[in-house]
Amino acid sequence: MKKNKPKYKQIIDAAVIIIAENGYHQAQVSKIAKQAGVADGTIYLYFKNKEDILISLFEEKMGIFIDKINEVIAGKQKASEKLLVMVENHFKILSDDHQLAVVTQLELRQSNKELRLKINDVLKEYLQLVDEILLYGIETEEFSKDLDVRLARQMVFGTIDETVTTWVMNEEKYDLVALAPAVHKLLTNGCRGL
Repeated sequence: MKKNKPKYKQIIDAAVIIIAENGYHQAQVSKIAKQAGVADGTIYLYFKNKEDILISLFEEKMGIFIDKINEVIAGKQKASEKLLVMVENHFKILSDDHQLAVVTQLELRQSNKELRLKINDVLKEYLQLVDEILLYGIETEEFSKDLDVRLARQMVFGTIDETVTTWVMNEEKYDLVALAPAVHKLLTNGCRGL
């Protein structure tokens, strides 16, 4: 219920900015509150602590991310087309939002095991989307019938993720979206088993 309230979204958006600018460990709840234009105590009406803000931020943004990708792949007939628009949109969403890219690629990589497990839980829906594309490709005989879906999912996600991380680490000096066709070609060739 709280997720539908405007202040919740204000706090999430403020958290993206503050965490991107200061890093997760240096991002104080008071800074997030100030950026959101709310009192410090208001934060605790919506979130238990800073870790809860980070997880909620990832859930919220990943939900939007998945909805957008589902929307663009819906009209595609081939698994390779679905995979291409998935890669393009993943890259586009993050290249359009520098702060979100920094948070997802750098700040979510926390050493805290409990936090990593919570982040992995949120990621499951995205990985299921990858699985659906791969299984569809096998079913339509576009991808190899011998394709190990679990391994292919790791390859797809890992390649996309590492490409974005490298782009962020290189201070976004090149066009991330322009890399999508080359990344797509590598992934589809791997899935076809050529």
